[in-house]
Amino acid sequence: MISSLSVSAHGVDEVTRQFLETNQGVAIIPFMYIGAKHMLTGYDHLLFLVGVIFFLFRGRDILLYVSLFTLGHSLTLLFGVLSHININPYIIDAIIGLSVVYKGFDNLGGFQRVFHYQPNTKIAVIVFGLFHGFGLATKIQEFQLPSNGLVSNIISFNIGVELGQFIALAIVLIILSFWRRHKSYLHFATLTNTALMSAGFMLIGLQLTGYFIT
Repeated sequence: MISSLSVSAHGVDEVTRQFLETNQGVAIIPFMYIGAKHMLTGYDHLLFLVGVIFFLFRGRDILLYVSLFTLGHSLTLLFGVLSHININPYIIDAIIGLSVVYKGFDNLGGFQRVFHYQPNTKIAVIVFGLFHGFGLATKIQEFQLPSNGLVSNIISFNIGVELGQFIALAIVLIILSFWRRHKSYLHFATLTNTALMSAGFMLIGLQLTGYFIT
């Protein structure tokens, strides 16, 4: 069960796995497709992004925070794969789950209420973006891609991730824009972000369980 959930969270089905393990040379379009699919099926990444934009109402702010997240995970994706930095996937995915918990807690004003301190949200987003990028890099390295065309393929994968992220965010923003017109949006903000934290804790528990039993 843990294995199947981990695979579905990262969009690596059997067809994709076979392609990655047998591909030779540059394959720009397929790697873009795989990158976009990874983001659209990667619910851990999407949950974090939902938390990031939940209370952002201005387009400029949304663009800023999404750009910081993109910068973070793009840097570590490229650096991780090209430098062969491999982190245990269960640990890195548990940290990604922690990022979801963090953002839900932050949206609830937890830091101010509990610690009387508000961390810099921009720094937090880019730091967690770095960890999300290492998660992507770790997943890719599981397939031991050939060095021939590796840089082009990884860049194509990253572009695909950004396209998938754009599509996912567009859908989320459309839903939020309609929801924000109703008073229930703020009324259910606590419930929604509590659910976000709960999902993050479940992700952490799932990944740590996988780490200790494998």
